[in-house]
Amino acid sequence: MSTLTVDQSEWLATKVEHIEAFLESCLPSPEQDPATLHAAMRYSVLGGGKRVRAALVYAAGEAVMQANTSTMAQEKALDHAAGAVELIHAYSLVHDDLPCMDDDTLRRGQPTTHIQFDEAIAMLTGDALQPLAYELLASMAVAPALVVQAVSLLAKASGSLGMAGGQAIDCSSVGQELTAAQLQAMHRMKTGAMLKASVLLGGVVAGASSAQRQMLSDYGDAVGLAFQVMDDILDVAADTQTLGKTAGKDATNNKPTYVSLMGMDGAKSYLASLHDQARLAIRPLGQSGQYLSYLADYIVGRNY
Repeated sequence: MSTLTVDQSEWLATKVEHIEAFLESCLPSPEQDPATLHAAMRYSVLGGGKRVRAALVYAAGEAVMQANTSTMAQEKALDHAAGAVELIHAYSLVHDDLPCMDDDTLRRGQPTTHIQFDEAIAMLTGDALQPLAYELLASMAVAPALVVQAVSLLAKASGSLGMAGGQAIDCSSVGQELTAAQLQAMHRMKTGAMLKASVLLGGVVAGASSAQRQMLSDYGDAVGLAFQVMDDILDVAADTQTLGKTAGKDATNNKPTYVSLMGMDGAKSYLASLHDQARLAIRPLGQSGQYLSYLADYIVGRNY
């Protein structure tokens, strides 16, 4: 169970509502040609998801701003960074669900994009969401050097040495027995890189110092891996209705997971260790890091 208090839950709910409205305003109208593609983009992005990545952007940005007792980062800049990571995440889910990848029919409790539309539109949806994410970063009203850093950070996190590369390793690992080190390396790329990037983007936009960036990096490493460990646990322990996607898919596809490698008790113990690492990393931020701390609790305590 999550340890979030009512106030903290309200903070999360407010951020989720805020980023949802921002994304809705950024996406092309379904009445504008090509209408089907635009409808699919909106279908894939809006109306679902936990928005954890966006929340991490806001929490990190607010932590740095409070710690530095400045308001260097404009809220709109954080919006653009949060929107960008959510668009990249949405594109990755659309492509992951395709028949050539995980071949899934359910995402966020509704038909996957290629089922709702078709495979070609689903592929193009992901292709269109990627440049829109970088368009958002490029239009941030912050120092040009910070824009360049943000674009580079997100590109590396989503590329062949990050998310895309991790997915490639995942695809080639079906039916294979991986060591703990190999599994960790794969998931630091596939899942962890984008979560860590979300944390660092918030810091970059807010003008974090080198020391603050290191804290955020260490925190991002821990929560990024924790998110995947929790996903592996939920794939075994939760049902399809609760998850909003097909439960037990990893075992059915014979994919290596933390549960298959360590057992359920071992995976839970490792999750607790990562939780501790995350909270320890941001301890020097004090009260200004409160929402980062709360999000670490949320990530390891979620039930879907």
